[in-house]
Amino acid sequence: MPTRQDLKDSAVPVLRGTAVGSIAGPLPGAGLALAAFFAYALEKRFSSNPEKFGTGVVEGIAAPEAANNAAAQTAFIPTFALGIPGTTTMAIMLGALMMHGIVPGPQFVRENFDMFWAIVASFWIGNVILLMLNIPFIGLWVSLLKIPYVLLYPAVVCLICIGVYSIQYSMFDVLLLLGFGLLGYALRVFRFEAAPLLMGFVLGPLLEENFRRAMLLARGDFPTLFSGTINTVMLSLAGVAFAWAIWARLRVRWAKKTASSIVADEA
Repeated sequence: MPTRQDLKDSAVPVLRGTAVGSIAGPLPGAGLALAAFFAYALEKRFSSNPEKFGTGVVEGIAAPEAANNAAAQTAFIPTFALGIPGTTTMAIMLGALMMHGIVPGPQFVRENFDMFWAIVASFWIGNVILLMLNIPFIGLWVSLLKIPYVLLYPAVVCLICIGVYSIQYSMFDVLLLLGFGLLGYALRVFRFEAAPLLMGFVLGPLLEENFRRAMLLARGDFPTLFSGTINTVMLSLAGVAFAWAIWARLRVRWAKKTASSIVADEA
């Protein structure tokens, strides 16, 4: 069970993770993994001891789990309100609803009032059952971590290769997988964050598709993308976020350089 100190240390990370999951959940194609990765990266950025992440600190566990749970709930928003499934699970649920003659959309809540609030109530019931199942079996889940890495790693690699090969029965896909695995290892060595890369991989095709659609609607007039209040605000926010990221990185470098010069002067 978490101690009082664990609860105190995880309170703010849980709120930040919930906010991240609430934003990432409704995004089409984002999914739970993206929310968890992004919450972990964000919490690592805010932490005063980022070097401890990866050793089991409670902040690095609480934030991704909160984001994962929040994204699982908010993924229902585009599915019910617009009929657009954001995840594979939501696509299956959308298909099941349509098989029963229920078409999600702007009128879903009004036409299926009882079903909507029953699903909302199931969120609360599901989380309570989740606690009831997880807490007694904590010892079992922890024991899985005791499997030697030399046994676990080859088994995981074999299962991944089998899964990739079974899609098209092509060895080229397996070689492509190994190539991307080596690329991922190199990025890990050079300390690239996984969350931004995963976000770019997921949202990149959506960006290209909507950019082509915007160009068709504007008849190739590129400055149209920068006209209008909404476009200006969104692009301004993106520019501020990009500038803030560069400034934060430069500030860390300047701080390290200043600290090393002070140490050299004292020596």
